[in-house]
Amino acid sequence: MTINADGHDRAHSDADVAMMQRCVRLAEEAVQQRELPFAALVCKNGSVVVEAGNAVVRSSDVTRHAELVAISEAQKILGSAGLSGCTLYTIVEPCAMCAFAVRETRMSRVAFCIRSPMMGGLSKWDVLRDPELSHAMPEVFGPVPEVIAGLLRSEAESVWRRWNPVFWAIIQQRGYLGGGGPSEYLPSIPGRRSLLRRLFTLHKNH
Repeated sequence: MTINADGHDRAHSDADVAMMQRCVRLAEEAVQQRELPFAALVCKNGSVVVEAGNAVVRSSDVTRHAELVAISEAQKILGSAGLSGCTLYTIVEPCAMCAFAVRETRMSRVAFCIRSPMMGGLSKWDVLRDPELSHAMPEVFGPVPEVIAGLLRSEAESVWRRWNPVFWAIIQQRGYLGGGGPSEYLPSIPGRRSLLRRLFTLHKNH
């Protein structure tokens, strides 16, 4: 289903737009900290649980992507490894590494601005939308989340362009980031609860 980036339908709400605008501002702030313009929010029930920028440069740790930082902090704040019912907002499509974390934490929704044709966990590797993960290993991977791709893409791309016009032009020319037309809505796909997962849940509750 293709939608307008500022539309009002079942694909996204005014709240989604507001959260993504906040994410875009966070990406601008990340640049001030000498990080690449990445940022992410984890929200639940219309409220922000945590917001994060990239911490790769500051920590000298390539795993400290904004999405992973936000997911890790959300787990601590909510006191749960599972993030069912939460939405991840991120300025760039999650890479495969971050996409696996989304599926393992059972995140319900993902919204991003800029597509990542070469590295994306949706566009390139399809981790976010692969139903086989939750079908084969429902004990580990959550059901396919709802995805909104390309929301506020122009605003997010402007942040990257202002950060480094030359670098952004090269990134686009090589097809690493950007493109893809208007925003797109992809509905969730319900998973199945296996007997083994039910036993794990029962054991944890007792």
